[in-house]
Amino acid sequence: MAYIGQAVKRKEDYRFLTGRGTYTDDLVLPGMVHAAFVRSPYAHARIRAVRTEAALKAPGVLAVLTGEDLAKEGVRPMPVGWLLPTLKIPPRPVVAKDEVHHVGEVVAVVVAETRAQAEDAALLVEVDYEPLPAVADMRKALAPGAPELHPGAPGNVAFTWEIGDEKAVEEAFAKAHRVVRLELKNQRLIANAIEPRASLADYHPGTGEYTLYTTSQNPHVHRLMHAAFILGIPEHKLRVVAPDVGGGFGSKIYPYPEEAALLVAARRLGRPVKWAARRSESFQMDAQGRDHETEAEMALDPEGRVLGLRVRTLANMGAYLSLFAPAVPTYLYGTLLSGQYRIPAIHCRVTGVFTNTTPVDAYRGGGRPEAC
Repeated sequence: MAYIGQAVKRKEDYRFLTGRGTYTDDLVLPGMVHAAFVRSPYAHARIRAVRTEAALKAPGVLAVLTGEDLAKEGVRPMPVGWLLPTLKIPPRPVVAKDEVHHVGEVVAVVVAETRAQAEDAALLVEVDYEPLPAVADMRKALAPGAPELHPGAPGNVAFTWEIGDEKAVEEAFAKAHRVVRLELKNQRLIANAIEPRASLADYHPGTGEYTLYTTSQNPHVHRLMHAAFILGIPEHKLRVVAPDVGGGFGSKIYPYPEEAALLVAARRLGRPVKWAARRSESFQMDAQGRDHETEAEMALDPEGRVLGLRVRTLANMGAYLSLFAPAVPTYLYGTLLSGQYRIPAIHCRVTGVFTNTTPVDAYRGGGRPEAC
């Protein structure tokens, strides 16, 4: 049968339409227990203490893990997979230990026999916060005297990046018959897939092998990052399984702290540990998209032909750098500004900015829609 030019019948629709899909939260393993996460209600705060005594005494509770616990386990910060020459990479802990930098950041993990018991016990974890000044707006974050998120990123600048021929662009504007200017705001978006993120971690103590069932758009990325960069184990010791996935739009490509925490909990307890996000958790923690402010200028000749394009963009990175976040407003954006048009000279400069907001990453085209 010739497939090119022919309609190909989809094979997966029947099970989805009849309710027979198998998603991560549908999975049940023998001895499985459940996790709930304690999250920061503050955009920026110092953690003075995390008191777990009351939670540990709650019905069904098996463990409460804090940032101190994961540090003792040798768990490393979340990795950044795309580097730039001026990039500042503040450590993003799987579970916060000293400070929190956005609402929803994880400060403790509670594991119990049932989901209800885990969520109830999470309410008993007492976190002593010292609120600190926060900034959510990019321009305010860049202003002199603004609260700084990370010591290693002065002025809240994550990076400065540019591409193109600045001299040629200046010459094009100098001889332009007309210059048009436009200010654009590409608002922040939440992916909000029908299926919230979920993970189920299992550990085999005899072989030292892990299995992670998770809502992933790219299991190979999850395996590499969690094994080699976060847990520090050989990649062949971690198997990642992506069952049916109920939407992702990019937000399920990259690893998240919750998955790493579940892997550690499963190893500690010797039992499979599952977590499925509530919708409110998804809004707080799933990597978000866009959030650019751009000033664009175009130089035109008397016939309306484009001589040059100059673009200056501020890109809100959120509180930390997610895996592919530095690539989105740079190489996936600046390289596409000409679109389908012949533009002799283009120069683009992008400034990445840290703010006390949820980190961003690739979302529905990641950088390409912002450019077009």
